[in-house]
Amino acid sequence: MNLNGSSRRRSEPPTAGGYTLVELLATIAIIALLIGLMIPALSGSITAARAFKCQMALRSVAFDFTIFADDDLHGDRGDDTRYLPSRRFRLETFLESQYRVDEFWAWGSNVNSYTLPDAGGYDPLRCSEVRSDIVLRRSTPCSSGAVGPPASVSYGFNARLHRPEYTNAAGQVFAPLISLRSDILDHAQIPLAWDVDGREAGRRGAEPIFSAPTLDSTQVFANDRMWYPSMRHGGVMQIAFMGGHVVATSRPLDQSQWRWDFTPQR
Repeated sequence: MNLNGSSRRRSEPPTAGGYTLVELLATIAIIALLIGLMIPALSGSITAARAFKCQMALRSVAFDFTIFADDDLHGDRGDDTRYLPSRRFRLETFLESQYRVDEFWAWGSNVNSYTLPDAGGYDPLRCSEVRSDIVLRRSTPCSSGAVGPPASVSYGFNARLHRPEYTNAAGQVFAPLISLRSDILDHAQIPLAWDVDGREAGRRGAEPIFSAPTLDSTQVFANDRMWYPSMRHGGVMQIAFMGGHVVATSRPLDQSQWRWDFTPQR
């Protein structure tokens, strides 16, 4: 009792706080829900980033081809300089210069094979979604297995610019190795390179380096034997065009303005 005769209640220490089981379960459920919402968004961001990286790689390929095809800007055209008429070149020679195989072999005279990516980061023609090693083989053209295994190949190049299908007056079909001129660059809507399914090409016993849809082909490209597109970027494939632009699409053969059927003059 105090001096005024009134009593003072003794204060009691506060009770220690804590979570109940229900609160803990609710917290876990909320965290799980947030993670569930974040994972698709994060996955979508990763997919978009890889697709953008692939797009940049294809843009680089198209740019390099522009330089290679230009009569004034090109550098070493390899054997084409010796065996073809002046100012002509082959698509396969461009590929070999990019991969540095055949006459462009850059890995040493005593090296018969070379694996990419290498320690220096050299890794041309690579889609970010295809990560397995590429093995280069010396003294071998691209069309004969210089780059493999097929499942590791990211991009296929327009086979109609390599061995187009012709029909002569007698109705005979043939597919000669063709050479190109710089005026090929005037046709901006010709597909140059795109995402290919190298694993599917290997399953068919084909080289994924060159690809083309059937269209009206009766022999060389018939039955989609050289058509193995990959929709590895969220259901779409990316295509680099002769004009240097890159387009992503899930229906590559439905665009009437794209020159899938272009056949070079011999």
